[in-house]
Amino acid sequence: MKNWIAAVLIVFWTSGAAAADPAIRIGTWKTAQTIQPFFYEYFLGTGKTCEVLAFTNPADQKTALLAGSLDMCGTTLAHAIHSASQGQPVVVVAALCNKCSALVVRADGPIKAPADLKTRKIGYVPGTMHEILLRETLLRAGLDPERDVRLTRVDFFDMGTALAQGGIDAFLSGEPFPALAVDQGYGRILAYPYYEGAVGTINAAMIVTRDTVDKRPELVADLVKAHARATDFLRRHQAQWLGKAAEFGTPVEVLQKAAANMELAWEMDDAFVAKVKALGERMQALKMIERQPDYERLFDLRFVRQIIADQALLNSSGKKE
Repeated sequence: MKNWIAAVLIVFWTSGAAAADPAIRIGTWKTAQTIQPFFYEYFLGTGKTCEVLAFTNPADQKTALLAGSLDMCGTTLAHAIHSASQGQPVVVVAALCNKCSALVVRADGPIKAPADLKTRKIGYVPGTMHEILLRETLLRAGLDPERDVRLTRVDFFDMGTALAQGGIDAFLSGEPFPALAVDQGYGRILAYPYYEGAVGTINAAMIVTRDTVDKRPELVADLVKAHARATDFLRRHQAQWLGKAAEFGTPVEVLQKAAANMELAWEMDDAFVAKVKALGERMQALKMIERQPDYERLFDLRFVRQIIADQALLNSSGKKE
């Protein structure tokens, strides 16, 4: 009798464990501008759980995604283009953030405009959005990035120290490093390197694999909806946004100074894709990629379009979500 009861319990426990939905695994960075996944679980609905894994760079996130260790992850649009140009099955399903970059020089230095950077040593990280924006800024100032300045590889976390100690004359990186340089008194913002009509302010996005889009579109729809709702919530509640971001190590006072240069995002449209294509063209011109990717396969706009359509329907009916 006891053996029979034990057998029944084992079957019950086993079937219950099998029926439970596994945690959805999301990859992102621990930065204020890539924070939305840490809020997904509040918007995923009853019975769904989310495990957020933090990474330090977009390449590692993408590798984990392709290996099946993640269901969705963030990446820079530059890295998404690079991956797709190599035939990797990544699909962009929502924007993640815009803006977030700045060109910084010494606070007490003589550089007053990008053209003044001639012969100067500039810190950058190769292969990033920031390299593209830096090169674009230099070219627009009439400077040849290869001959007129000294581009020097410096890790993002070391740029502030290098600038403060005179190892470099400028750097272009993402927040919060520009805001930290200003807050600590050794740096001054020379330019925000955004140029409308070309690449603009686009920065990063959320990606899934082609297999996930094809075989689990309902999961992608749930995740994009959670991403949109988390983004809209954080846009409306800056105190909660920056308060959570401060847990990652940057003082909230610094994040408040950086907030105007950080834009959380989820929306994508044809104009967004056109800017990504312009980015791809700049990358090919800079020899960062050999060929353009298939943008029709790189982007799947149906999930954000459905959310926009649903919101329009709610607004037209006079109801609130």
